[in-house]
Amino acid sequence: MRTLLLTGPGGSGRTTVAAATALSAARGGHRTLLISADRAGTLGAVGADQANLTVRGLAPGDEFRDDLLALQDRASSALDLLGAGRLEGEELTPLPGSDELALLRALRDAGQSAYDTVVVDLPPAPRALAVLALPEQLRRYLRRLLPPERQAARALRPMLGRIAGVPMPSAWLYETAARWDTELAAAQAVIEAPGTTVRLVAEPGPAGADAVRATVTGLALQGLRTDALHANRVLPADTADTWFAGLIAQQRKTLDAWQETYGEGLLPLPHLGRDPRGADDLAALAVPVPAGAPEPVRWPVVDALADDGVLVWHIPLPGAVREELGLIRRGDELVVTAGPFRRMVTLPSVLRRCTVAGAGLREGELRVRFAPDPDLWPRTGGTGNRRSGNVEGTNP
Repeated sequence: MRTLLLTGPGGSGRTTVAAATALSAARGGHRTLLISADRAGTLGAVGADQANLTVRGLAPGDEFRDDLLALQDRASSALDLLGAGRLEGEELTPLPGSDELALLRALRDAGQSAYDTVVVDLPPAPRALAVLALPEQLRRYLRRLLPPERQAARALRPMLGRIAGVPMPSAWLYETAARWDTELAAAQAVIEAPGTTVRLVAEPGPAGADAVRATVTGLALQGLRTDALHANRVLPADTADTWFAGLIAQQRKTLDAWQETYGEGLLPLPHLGRDPRGADDLAALAVPVPAGAPEPVRWPVVDALADDGVLVWHIPLPGAVREELGLIRRGDELVVTAGPFRRMVTLPSVLRRCTVAGAGLREGELRVRFAPDPDLWPRTGGTGNRRSGNVEGTNP
């Protein structure tokens, strides 16, 4: 399954481009699913009668209400013991975060479907990055708060409660955590699948260039691939209207810079002189039929023991700024900060027996140097295998 996740600065026409991408894929013969939380009716422009195209609008309010009522029923005995009043479905309104959870659920369902192409209209960046990082983060929190191995002691829980003098977590709590972990893992699998890439939508100009640079860095830190940049609402360079001359020059300057960076991945889309309203307008944008996904991103560990006595972990961070980078070693994890984005990544096994010896930003890569810990590193009679090379190619 080919999955395209579209995001970009707010007001860049992201939802319109997502609809045009889905329409192009469907007309190219792909069984296509378009997912969007758009509430402004833009998706209606795709048309309900398009062959091979299914549009799924999100209803976070309905899903939140169903989930909360189910949880209330599950905890009914405890609520009755406390004398708590029951909530009725009619009085429930969505809380902050319900949109994100509804989107993740839609991604999970899409991963279990038979579509050829799934186009997802994400929220604007950087909120989109927070949504894409959510499954990994929530699963980590669940493992820390309710470790699965503790569930194995279910038979001992009453005895442990009496010995400790405090109530132990109920079995349903672990079961609920396990169910959440399964659902989050399914959404995470779609986000990290080989056929999943992110496409950015931005208007060429200084503000768009800054937003794209920051978003690309955040996506790279999350281990996600950007396979295309849609430069939206590009004005014709040969217009005779001098009033647009300054804006056109600004657009051309940004487009030239993007061309050097993205090459064939830069996909300019014309300004139609109006807001696209129907399938014909969407087709006029001439969004190409989605091609295959590029190769997965690798974070390789390079053996430089023979030359420098270190192992170097190469973390691609295009667009990163040296002054905005941060690193913290925490056990077997590395906390990496790039501007407003932060991620905790598990160290490859070979690096867990090393200490951090330094780091540097070079050629769009964060290169973290690790020196073997003498107390943990295997001892050999000689120098051991000290040839330089790629020790292991790790997925982020």
